[in-house]
Amino acid sequence: MAASAARATSTVHARSPHHPPSTVLAGARVVLPTGTVDNGRVVVEGTKIVTEASTAEAHVHDLSGHWVVPGFVDIHNHGGGGASFTSGTAEDVLRGVMTHRRHGTTTLVASTVTGDMDFLAHRAGFLSELVEQGDLAGIHFEGPFISPCRKGAHSEELLRDPDPAEVRKLIDAARGTAKMVTLATELPGGIDSVRLLAEHGVIAAIGHTDATYEQTREAIDAGATVATHLFNAMPALGHRAPGPIAALLEDERITVELINDGTHLHPAALELAFRSAGAGRVAFITDAMDAAGFGDGRYQLGPLEVEVKDGVARLVEGHSIAGSTLTLDTAFKRAVTVDRIPVEDVVAAISANPAKLLGAYDRVGSLDPGKDADLVVLDADFALKGVMRRGEWVVHPAAG
Repeated sequence: MAASAARATSTVHARSPHHPPSTVLAGARVVLPTGTVDNGRVVVEGTKIVTEASTAEAHVHDLSGHWVVPGFVDIHNHGGGGASFTSGTAEDVLRGVMTHRRHGTTTLVASTVTGDMDFLAHRAGFLSELVEQGDLAGIHFEGPFISPCRKGAHSEELLRDPDPAEVRKLIDAARGTAKMVTLATELPGGIDSVRLLAEHGVIAAIGHTDATYEQTREAIDAGATVATHLFNAMPALGHRAPGPIAALLEDERITVELINDGTHLHPAALELAFRSAGAGRVAFITDAMDAAGFGDGRYQLGPLEVEVKDGVARLVEGHSIAGSTLTLDTAFKRAVTVDRIPVEDVVAAISANPAKLLGAYDRVGSLDPGKDADLVVLDADFALKGVMRRGEWVVHPAAG
């Protein structure tokens, strides 16, 4: 366990003689839900964080001068490493997952983009198998139920109103692994679809929307709980027509997604979101596409062609921003070093809050004993140096 803050909350079970030795991360600044512990300790046995090693035998890593934070949780991610979650093979999807895992994302939801309904239903069944295997944490459908006025990098001819029957088709196809659906809730069927999603335990996210302030309030009252990449693909905040942004920021029931890559948001907008919503209602996401962790070039995002130049993804036709090439370690470092957000607030936004949204906070999102040993090691300048997932090093801190 990290430091001694929760020694009374977990019982360490005796391990078999064949169980691998414990791993002890010592000397780091450890970020817990209760605050940061200097010269802290995190003890791992098997796949879990524990309070103390069960024997004196342990692999001790001196991480003095480093930070240890919970593994990152990304609830909105379309791919990486040259692979698309919307169209890639199982091997492709796993390559994308591993790309983000090496950048600290130990829990990842695969997002699709707008497509033909039959294709999306088939894709949901395919991705659900990877969820069941434990490689993904769920499926997020971004489109086709979005506004043509705010379509962003989605194919307009494939957009459709959120008919509850069609929303249900995607949920059923995902076989219990659907975690979130992004909707323009002002469209016909939008409010009924929000109610349907809430009844089935699926997050209804307001996004790619042209809704008014009043329409957004109605959707929240119906059960919507997330703002898909706040500020992006929605009307700007106005002083007479405040639009969805004001409604989403002011309501305690809403968690707002933010893409902190320096392209999607001005630092002042990021600060506004943190000040208005509070750190407990912010979730950092990547909205990453294939090029994340891979490089510049031409890519496909669903049926649309994307050009990535200097790390910024834009549609070849129209030049709209087309997702990002962001990884969450970059978002973390930028939040602390550029945006000057307290480390504890960044950890909430990048780990705890999204884990709570997924209903997974009992397993991930903090360094409490009994949870999965998912953690990230950062140096004093917040550069990533190590990643552990379920007790195994993905990136070993000694490798650098």
